[in-house]
Amino acid sequence: MSRIGNIYLIWRKGQGSRRIPIGIIRYSSSNGITFNYLTEGVEKAKKEGFKLYTGFPDLEKTYTENVLSIFGQRIPKIERNDLNDFYTFWKVDQSKKKDIYYMLSQTQGILPTDNFEFLTNFNSSKNLKFISEISGLSSRQISSDSLNVGDTLSYKLEPTNPFDKKAVLLYIRDIELGYMKLIHSKVFYKTNFIPKIKVHHIERNGVLKRVFISVEFL
Repeated sequence: MSRIGNIYLIWRKGQGSRRIPIGIIRYSSSNGITFNYLTEGVEKAKKEGFKLYTGFPDLEKTYTENVLSIFGQRIPKIERNDLNDFYTFWKVDQSKKKDIYYMLSQTQGILPTDNFEFLTNFNSSKNLKFISEISGLSSRQISSDSLNVGDTLSYKLEPTNPFDKKAVLLYIRDIELGYMKLIHSKVFYKTNFIPKIKVHHIERNGVLKRVFISVEFL
């Protein structure tokens, strides 16, 4: 788990809405796996309709039992026909596929039925690899022919960004595409390794609808 720092539970009202960190999963050799809500984030999310995660009803409690068994229900089961495609898309190391903490970190625990995801505050490490997604695309309405799978993206740190002090702007040529996902951006501020960012997958609808990116530190 050396490359995987704390994993943040993120909620947002819907596609295009701002992501809000509402909880944090921690691992330590002394305390094992724990989960806590982030009070400030929860209060902000409640104003947009958020309700506490099923299985964790107490806002003030530090949960030490069944954390991974509850969150692990978001990981695809072995009987899925498209499981190998899932592993390939998220660049899963299949030797770790039974490690729920790793799988939540690597796949983000995204389900089509709700608005939760799990974003890792990665530790700086050579050859760190993960999949992320460009935030802010929907507001920019960028032509779908502006980008192709395999394109290499440039980036710029924006520590004075009013919404995220660890913001990382992504662009290609003179086109500003959007930002690294919240939390995923943090590793850019604490690494001495060079990030290589490539377009991994695109969903188009006349404009760029969703763009997944592959991030590797060399």
